[in-house]
Amino acid sequence: MWTDGACKGNPGVGGWGSLLRSNGHERELFGGEAVTTNNRMELRAVIEGLRVLKEPCRVDLHVDSQYVMQGVTKWIAGWKRNGWRTADKKPVKNQDLWQDLDEQVARHAISWHWVKGHAGDPGNERADQLANKGVDEVRAG
Repeated sequence: MWTDGACKGNPGVGGWGSLLRSNGHERELFGGEAVTTNNRMELRAVIEGLRVLKEPCRVDLHVDSQYVMQGVTKWIAGWKRNGWRTADKKPVKNQDLWQDLDEQVARHAISWHWVKGHAGDPGNERADQLANKGVDEVRAG
């Protein structure tokens, strides 16, 4: 799975995209929101990609967002332990989406992979196109 988020303005019109590949099959997902942030769209892309998997799966998940990567692999355990507060006792930004993501992650066996965005990774490039399609869909109304 490859996921990406896009935002035109931050905050602004945003979109998310997820590309799923398994056993020669491919599925593309995308959507958007009228007023959002890039980080929210990055999170939404992963959440929606995992949500469509009906059964628990082994997932190789590719993201180009350090925010998502660090949040999932390093920060979320402490946030949960601290009642969704950061190390300096501030509320976690995007807590609603982090909680949604935590629920989805718990359903699957995920191997997290960070990829550099806009650097020629075909799956990431397609996820980026899907995220921008989500932006276009919102703009078209």
